[in-house]
Amino acid sequence: MYIQGFLRLIDSRAVIDPKAELDEGVDVGPFAVIGANVQIGKGTNVGPHSVIKGPTRIGIDNRIFQFASVGEDPQDLKYKGEFTRLDIGDRNVIREFATLNRGTAQDAVVTRIGNDNLFMAYIHVAHDCQIGNHVIMANAASLGGHVTLHDWAILGGFTIVHQFCCIGAHSFCAMGSAVSKDIPPYVMVSGNPSKPFGVNSEGLRRRGFDEQAIRQIKQGYKLLYKQQLKLEDAITQLDTLSAETPELKAYVDFLRKSERSIVR
Repeated sequence: MYIQGFLRLIDSRAVIDPKAELDEGVDVGPFAVIGANVQIGKGTNVGPHSVIKGPTRIGIDNRIFQFASVGEDPQDLKYKGEFTRLDIGDRNVIREFATLNRGTAQDAVVTRIGNDNLFMAYIHVAHDCQIGNHVIMANAASLGGHVTLHDWAILGGFTIVHQFCCIGAHSFCAMGSAVSKDIPPYVMVSGNPSKPFGVNSEGLRRRGFDEQAIRQIKQGYKLLYKQQLKLEDAITQLDTLSAETPELKAYVDFLRKSERSIVR
């Protein structure tokens, strides 16, 4: 049985804490559990048997499938019940048995997820991760704590990312990759440990990069990986080229901020 009120469609068998805030147009399936300090934006669908624990804020038009666990305590032994949160943007898809944890007081306090992301079945987003927009995590991909995924990054099934790693925009991790260092923008990696094997050209074409821009990005990749340059020298040359090729500036900015070194 569904109860309709305030333009919401909530199954009577769902359990919703009085301190949860559900906007208009939110659908909640049977046996879903929504805890205190959860905010859910309009148009979001919460599937049956899913669990959402607060403090968690979820934006508009998200779809959370059955048995997903969203906003649970971080899997960190240092966590002692501090006030931390999960912040999810708009139009994300969270599939079956996905787990997305809140942050920790020792780092960002918040696990943050942007817009238009696809989290397939059994993925794990650990505490304090920062995820951009249009990211895809395929089945059973897992992030350790404090990981950053930039826009349009794709993680193939069963990819594992070590804590504190940073994955650059438009990068691609092949199925089963084990990532323990940062991955620059545009770069494809594979293996355990993961190694670079080229530029994500097809992904760039799908996102509107023209052929000239892709050629320049490949030239930057060659400087970084094929010329046997020291990383500092490669950054210097890329910085010079980026004055005429804006796409290369993404390499430079990323490399200068990298703290774990990069896959090479």
